[in-house]
Amino acid sequence: MLADPKITPTAKLHSSFNRGKALVVDDEKTNRLVLKALLENIGFQVIEAENGATAVELFSRDHPDIIFMDIMMPVMDGYEATEKIKALCGTTFIPVIFVTALTDHKSMIAAIRSGGDDFFVKPFNVVTLETKILAMERLRDLYRTTAGLYERVQQDQKFAEILFSEAITSNNVALDTIQMLMQPASTFNGDMLLTEHSMSSDLHVMLGDFTGHGLAAALGAFPTSEVFRAMCRKGFSMPKILASINRKLHSFLPKGMFLAIQYVSISNDLKYVNAVNCAMPDILILDGNTGQIKSRITSTSFPLGVVPDIDYKPLLQQVSIQPGDRIVLASDGVSEAQNTKGEFFEQHRFEETITKSHDGQLVASLNKALNDFCRNTSQTDDISMVEVPCIRDILPTIEVPPPEITEIVVKPNQAPDNQPVRSSWQYQLQLDGSKLRTVNPVPIIIAQLQEFEDIGTHCQNIYTILTELYVNALDHGLLELDSSLKQSPAGLTQYFNEREKRLKNLQDGWINLCLNIEHSETAGRVKIRIEDSGGGFDFSSHTTLDDNNEQLHGRGIVLIQDLSESLNFQVPGNKVDVVYAWKE
Repeated sequence: MLADPKITPTAKLHSSFNRGKALVVDDEKTNRLVLKALLENIGFQVIEAENGATAVELFSRDHPDIIFMDIMMPVMDGYEATEKIKALCGTTFIPVIFVTALTDHKSMIAAIRSGGDDFFVKPFNVVTLETKILAMERLRDLYRTTAGLYERVQQDQKFAEILFSEAITSNNVALDTIQMLMQPASTFNGDMLLTEHSMSSDLHVMLGDFTGHGLAAALGAFPTSEVFRAMCRKGFSMPKILASINRKLHSFLPKGMFLAIQYVSISNDLKYVNAVNCAMPDILILDGNTGQIKSRITSTSFPLGVVPDIDYKPLLQQVSIQPGDRIVLASDGVSEAQNTKGEFFEQHRFEETITKSHDGQLVASLNKALNDFCRNTSQTDDISMVEVPCIRDILPTIEVPPPEITEIVVKPNQAPDNQPVRSSWQYQLQLDGSKLRTVNPVPIIIAQLQEFEDIGTHCQNIYTILTELYVNALDHGLLELDSSLKQSPAGLTQYFNEREKRLKNLQDGWINLCLNIEHSETAGRVKIRIEDSGGGFDFSSHTTLDDNNEQLHGRGIVLIQDLSESLNFQVPGNKVDVVYAWKE
């Protein structure tokens, strides 16, 4: 027999430590004293309230860890007190156990609806009491752990959202002119807007819609934006850009996830737009004078990322435009927005809204129409709409004139492995003084080369060779800079300052670049000739370097020697021939 039947071995075990603060609420003093004694014996500090109103006050002041609530009390009963206390708890879980003699179902249901978490039926039983307390403590700890994890997830998502915005959205161009409505259905937007100017000063705009929404959908935006921006800046065509993005997404995205896109490129003379639509609603072109739809570009392909290789050239649609026209892009989240009756907004309401809106008010009009239609209905998909006005403000403020291509010819030639020639062609480009100040021709040549030939991993080597040769012709041939200045960090700064100064004042001179490309089934060869109108330079002093030489200049020519099959300068050094060859 136990010396004190009210205290179990379990209670004695827990009485040695503080289990927190308990609030006992009961209008009967005897009940409070009995329950207080039991709770103190198992480690609780106890505070008392004789009615619900006092209980609410004590809760706000003393912040108990657990509450034992009677139901029938004067001033304020247990139901109302529990509702008020749970409202004060917010997202913090404080267990409320109803202590009552009532056992009817209606009382129990009312207690649960008011926020109660469990029942303890009088008369008191210490074993049952501690069992319920242990269960509530376990639930409380689990809730706190979950709340902590949720808070961490929220913080991570907030950080990721900032990173997403900085890495993708903030790099867009012409945002002061382009109008948009971007409403994500969750923290992250599965819809994505990318804008970039090409080397020819065209404006590229892509609106994408990933499968689903949220973080999983948003992650695909990073590789997409990386490929889009890099290739736009290098002057690649829309079909090439889309093919690269498609291959990237096919290798990156999980099965069942893909990217539907609307992609337009507006010419720098505002005379035409090239467009590709893959599994998205129609791209709409509104007349600048009437505001009515003058052209629509429908979907001609399935989304990106479904299959690895697609030829987008046949999918390209070209439409004539006039200055002042407006191009409207929208995801299906607009037409599929629902109201309280489950009805869809639909495409006809969308088109009616934008054609009736005043110039420059498309986004505001659509936003109002969606709010009026949906009311307080929860958004189930990301909603995106973009209006691109065809005006000069969307183009770069400084237009870079494209280089003049003087000759592209096709002629028979001998392949590098003495096999039948699969393809052979010549590319020649000459830049004069004015263009040399603003144009880097190497990316343009590489882009053209990739348009004609599949050079794969050799692209980087050819790019390096062309860059070294072109910079050498410009810096030493035309600008007459002394590379020995680059021997020290201070001299390197002086070199580039002088380079910038001379380049700005460059008026005369020219550089001619000529490439002969020969390709068989198993090998390829590029013959490069670069000639400038300068006086040449002492190339013999730059063709070798000692293994231990740490000089900061002259390494470019040695690098070309290592990469190429042959390198030959002609006296006085303003003409050079390089042959780069490879085998498949």
